[in-house]
Amino acid sequence: MRMNRPRSTAVATMVLAMVGLTVPATAAAPVAGPDATFLKMIHQGNLAEIATAKDAQKHTTSTCVKQAADMFVRDHTTFDAHVVALARSKGITLPSTATATQQKQLTMLKSLHGKPDYKQVWLRGQDTSHRQALALIDKEVSSGKDSKIRATARAARPTVAKHLQAVNGGTCHAVK
Repeated sequence: MRMNRPRSTAVATMVLAMVGLTVPATAAAPVAGPDATFLKMIHQGNLAEIATAKDAQKHTTSTCVKQAADMFVRDHTTFDAHVVALARSKGITLPSTATATQQKQLTMLKSLHGKPDYKQVWLRGQDTSHRQALALIDKEVSSGKDSKIRATARAARPTVAKHLQAVNGGTCHAVK
């Protein structure tokens, strides 16, 4: 018995709905390529920044580092919520963890709890990671194709630059 096309489409849609998958009639193709890569990388960077800043909040004795860490947790949490919502709206699946390299850096940082060089290692790591984030943001701003993703990068740039100013050269600087 041969099903006609409208009926087979209805059956397929019903089966997809039953297994929890839906395909909107006007669904746009997910964003791919460099724009999607930017959101994935910046999300992983946010996850790493939040984790290392929370670690610093608990394990540094430096008032300046604590203040920088507070700012980083607040700003990266806010930025990441926006990144996650934007990725969802664009059909982009984000990684659930920081990169393996970022996770190793956090593990190494944790091994320094209570040691005198904790502060310096944290500051140097933050300097490096914020420079990398700025380079990633600048690339997206200059060559990204998706206007909303490009606008997100452009809006994040001043905050990331402010973070870099706070840890520039591996030295803690008070930033308002």
